[in-house]
Amino acid sequence: MDPYALLVPPPKTLRLGGGRGPAPDAEPELRIATGEPHGPQSYRIVVGSQGITVTGADEAGLFYGAGTLRQLQDDLPGLPELELEDWPDLEHRGVMLDISRDRVPTMATLLDLVDRLASFKINQLQLYMEHTFAYRGHERVWRDASPLTPGEIVELDAHCRARHVELVPNQNSFGHMHRWLRHEPYRQIAECPGGVDHPFSPSREPFSLCPTDPKSLELLADLYDQLLPCFTSRLFNVGLDETFDLGLGRSAERCAQVGTERVYLEFLGAVHGMVSARGRRMQFWGDIILKRPELIAELPRDAVALEWGYEADHPFDSHASLFGGAGLEFYVCPGTSSWSAIAGRVDNALGNIARAAAAGLEAGASGLLVTDWGDNGHLQPPHVSWPGFIAAARHGWDARSSVLDGGTLAALLDRRVFHDGAGVMGRATVALGNAYQATGVTLRNGTILSRLLLDPGPWPAARIPTSLTAEGLRRARSVVERAASSLSGARSERADAALLLREQRWVADALALACRIGLARLDPGLDSPLEAIASAERATLAGALEALVAEHRALWLERSRPGGLDDSAARLERTLAALRVD
Repeated sequence: MDPYALLVPPPKTLRLGGGRGPAPDAEPELRIATGEPHGPQSYRIVVGSQGITVTGADEAGLFYGAGTLRQLQDDLPGLPELELEDWPDLEHRGVMLDISRDRVPTMATLLDLVDRLASFKINQLQLYMEHTFAYRGHERVWRDASPLTPGEIVELDAHCRARHVELVPNQNSFGHMHRWLRHEPYRQIAECPGGVDHPFSPSREPFSLCPTDPKSLELLADLYDQLLPCFTSRLFNVGLDETFDLGLGRSAERCAQVGTERVYLEFLGAVHGMVSARGRRMQFWGDIILKRPELIAELPRDAVALEWGYEADHPFDSHASLFGGAGLEFYVCPGTSSWSAIAGRVDNALGNIARAAAAGLEAGASGLLVTDWGDNGHLQPPHVSWPGFIAAARHGWDARSSVLDGGTLAALLDRRVFHDGAGVMGRATVALGNAYQATGVTLRNGTILSRLLLDPGPWPAARIPTSLTAEGLRRARSVVERAASSLSGARSERADAALLLREQRWVADALALACRIGLARLDPGLDSPLEAIASAERATLAGALEALVAEHRALWLERSRPGGLDDSAARLERTLAALRVD
């Protein structure tokens, strides 16, 4: 494979000379210069027989030029004469990591993540928070979550700045407040204190703040005053997405008078005022306001809209044009497709991210923020997200680049992430991340294999995919088994290679078990409870799932904090309880 195709991201222009660069055994002269090759963050590398010159438009450009040079030197035993010029299409290229459902990484994990992302020219990181910051006076909410402390945020912020990564504060501030509102006295400021059914908990809980209750803003003011001083960024993502229950409870009368979206806009305006008063610029998710596009013109002019969607066919082009046409700054926000899938949905992620970047560039987006969620227990180990991170680095820098093919992605993962000289781990990650396709069942925002593992049923007839067959499950199991078998040949040079291999084997074991559960359930029917499976088969499946849960718990603690682990494991243990034979 062309070694230059394995640069992350690949350079925009590369001209090779006819000679060699400095001799491999020589100590070449390295010259650092400043200039403006092609605007902010751009750089130029010139390699000749006498030495190497890296020219950067600014400090970030020099940092990125040095990073590309390091990749070239790692890949090529002797550099040829070349001139390389490069610049980003999108100013902001970010990753948003969910640390609220349910996995909170250790500091070592976070610091390593920043180092790897920065080497790929990612320049923004957000940690999605609902209840995982140690707010003073609110211990009841976060005491079992192993939250990040103010001191840890300050340390992480400094680590990010040294690598030209902006750590942006993130605190959801309207919906997704169920981790707060399930407790007293917070329940009293909920839209629906009695609770509602929602997708993020098996229990009926209050979900959103009541926008007409002044105490909602009082709570947010306290949180902002504690959180924001820990960050040097002047941006602040306040969330405001998925307000499922708005208008169904205490704000119903006001919503009936002026419209639900108008009430939403009023609350957004109040939050914006608090953010501005604290010297920050508000980012917010754009899904709710898109229900009434005519209201976009009334949004605060300095707010940054975040246009999100996680399927390969998401209409980024039409949505982005609404924000761009209104003169608002906006990001496009695709996803890694890692969640509710165990191994991810690799092909979907690649298409989703490429389409978002292209549409964003066309409509004038200032950034791309790839999201990595933890829905349904954040069961996926961290490595499952790297196909999405690699694609985001590629397309955020070069928004016109073609969709990555699986072979190139596997090679990139092995070279840049897994450091596997045998070329095994990357291929296995891609194969496992697409194994669900072999079932012939396509779901949105998840996979049938994840559902078979996590939903003991019985399933309502309307939710049973008619295309699910024994043949399809056997095909998927065969894909998984081949990938798992290949892992014995992995030769990773990473210090955590043994742990990484265990995580990959866990993913394969989880998918294989999902196939086995699916095959066992097809005979009695998915509309039957798990107890309808023959007792001997149930006992065998229960034994395999018990081992899977134990390994999940052990692996979790290698990279993540203990808070949230019981909630995560409970997703698997519900199925285990249904499988066990008395």
